[in-house]
Amino acid sequence: MIGGNSSSPREQDILLASRLAANARRETILSVPAISCGGCIRKIEQALNALDGVVQARVNLSTRRVTIRWRDAASPPPFMDTLIELGYQPHLLETGAESKDGTLRELVIALAVAGFGAGNIMMLSVSVWSGAAPETRNLLHIISALIALPVLAFSGRIFFRSAWQALRHGRTNMDVPISIGVLLAAALSVYDTMNGGRHAYFDASVMLLFFLLIGRTLDHMMREKARIAVTGLARLAARSALVIGEDGERVYLPTAEIEPGMTLLVAAGERVPVDGVIEAGTSDLDCSLVTGESFSHAATIGRELQAGVLNLTGPLTIRATATAKDSFLAEMVRLMEAAETGRAGYRRLADRAAALYAPVVHIAALIGFVAWMAASGDMHQSITIAIAILIITCPCALGLAVPMVQVVAAKHLFERGILIKDGGALERLADIDSVMLDKTGTLTLGRPILRNRETIDPANLAIAAAMAAHSRHPLSKALLAADVANSHAPITFDRCSERPGLGLEAVSGSDIFRLGRAAWAIDEPAIDRNPKESSSAALSKNGKAIEAFDFEDTLRPVVRETLHNLEKLGLTVGVLSGDHQASVQRLALDLGIADFHADMRPGDKAAHLAKLAEEGRKVLMVGDGLNDAPALAAAHASMAPANAADVGRSAADLVFLRDSADAVPIAIDLARLAKKLIRQNFALAVVYNLIALPFAMAGLVTPLAAALAMSCSSILVVANALRLGRIKPRRHRTKRENRRAAASAVLAEEAMG
Repeated sequence: MIGGNSSSPREQDILLASRLAANARRETILSVPAISCGGCIRKIEQALNALDGVVQARVNLSTRRVTIRWRDAASPPPFMDTLIELGYQPHLLETGAESKDGTLRELVIALAVAGFGAGNIMMLSVSVWSGAAPETRNLLHIISALIALPVLAFSGRIFFRSAWQALRHGRTNMDVPISIGVLLAAALSVYDTMNGGRHAYFDASVMLLFFLLIGRTLDHMMREKARIAVTGLARLAARSALVIGEDGERVYLPTAEIEPGMTLLVAAGERVPVDGVIEAGTSDLDCSLVTGESFSHAATIGRELQAGVLNLTGPLTIRATATAKDSFLAEMVRLMEAAETGRAGYRRLADRAAALYAPVVHIAALIGFVAWMAASGDMHQSITIAIAILIITCPCALGLAVPMVQVVAAKHLFERGILIKDGGALERLADIDSVMLDKTGTLTLGRPILRNRETIDPANLAIAAAMAAHSRHPLSKALLAADVANSHAPITFDRCSERPGLGLEAVSGSDIFRLGRAAWAIDEPAIDRNPKESSSAALSKNGKAIEAFDFEDTLRPVVRETLHNLEKLGLTVGVLSGDHQASVQRLALDLGIADFHADMRPGDKAAHLAKLAEEGRKVLMVGDGLNDAPALAAAHASMAPANAADVGRSAADLVFLRDSADAVPIAIDLARLAKKLIRQNFALAVVYNLIALPFAMAGLVTPLAAALAMSCSSILVVANALRLGRIKPRRHRTKRENRRAAASAVLAEEAMG
């Protein structure tokens, strides 16, 4: 359809940048930097979904992207023009493309300038309040104006720009009443200063901006974290690949130009650029991106490879079976972006309230102005009262209600070895009813240990350890660790080499030793073993099996107590793993977990979580691998250990720094406490406005008093958030402590009897 009758270059660009989806659909991703709040999401989605041909339009607030699915046709729907008419400038974006966002830098600089201005103007205002003479008062007002006006112009442009865009396109947002209040207060203050008036409200205007920028900056920092996971995963994609032509010529091509059927050469240490099938070569593969397993896999001819798989030890020749934008890695990026879209909670509550808040405030200020004009006929007094209404009802406390609790909670989580990366995670974490755990690296540490150490002949262990010293394979490290206390003298070999994808081969005199996969090492299988047990290795001498080594992963500390504490919190626990069935079943049964699933690919995990969500379940996903990233993004809330893959850590809402797994129930407990405080903060903000508004409309509040009242409401919200540090999360007793408590109770009863 790309070669259709497109009538304009823009439509051709849209077709080229889009990708084919299922059911004769196309998917186009647009970057829309101007998206800033829940009101933007609602207006954009309503307008785009109303277009003929659009199947679905979804806005991702964190990444500021719009994903549009539309019916494949010669020309796309006019969604670009629609966005422009709404006041949003869209840009075409291909999957994996990155855009540099300077919003945080702009907010921090504006906040610093507003803080500097507010501090200096307040010092001057103190002198005025102390009873300065008229001449001194006028001079101080002029100095305040010289400080305030540049500060308002520079720091206030963030709100003014947003408000102007909204008004210019016939809509409103929370920045409209803020901008009107600040500008009217500044204008009235300039008028009074020029006419020698007793009061000027530059301090109120600048302080209002300062508090609002605090909340805006904190909120943006939390939202920005969500982008790191997607961009981090996109960086795993190879930028180019070595293509072998039909005449044998080798040329590097960008991955975007690779077509199915091309022959590619993937060197050791490189990632597979696109999905393909191995045609030649032997190697070991790090498939943790797909399966989550820490153990390597053999690369065999005919094996299908997914984009992003790491080739470890030998060169491979593969035949491409998909383009870069239709590859496994690109699909993982899309899964994560789709999962991130629409993740909402308390952090959007203030934005959703804007649709009601702004009109109510404007109407209240207008009523106050008209009523006082009718009652007194004093224009100055009526404008002052209207400004006071706009300032005193400023949503500063509402804007700080969530971020302040998030910041305090983040501090106390950090003290317990837990990092929170997404402020909305606290809200979601408090609501979960289920916990799904990955196996390798989550329930375990991802460090294999020798399981059958006691049954192994020490002499054979010494031989295996001497061979393992020539390799950096995880199982080789485990053999070396197991041989530390072995009294047998180390053996020396004439030569020792590593065979990619197979194991180690050593020669000592006329003897040939092999350590690795049983099918390769053993010509005479004399050891009862499970060939599917990828975490096992065999040692042979001249083709005859002499020893078998079985490995298992190390459990994280206090895993059993952690599972018990999760049950005490009323949560159901399950396991989602890409590891093989036998390994997952053995661990699950050992830990008493009945709900476990093995051999799951990244899409399978995300689909399983989506199914649970459809059933009304709210799931916390705890995982560590590259293959867990889509599931971590799709879950209601997510956690990862610090030793997780970079993409796994980026996709997770929280990261725990210590080896102990008890970080999971600790975080849930603190999140539930934070949720209570957030609700209390919202209640305080609402009650404040209900009390303050009548006083302002009655003319009992000046703009300065309104700014002070607004500041006091913000301080009250902050003080309530700080209570989180004094409320200790419940500490759930371990099974041993429960037994001790039960025994003590029995002894007490016997003593009383």
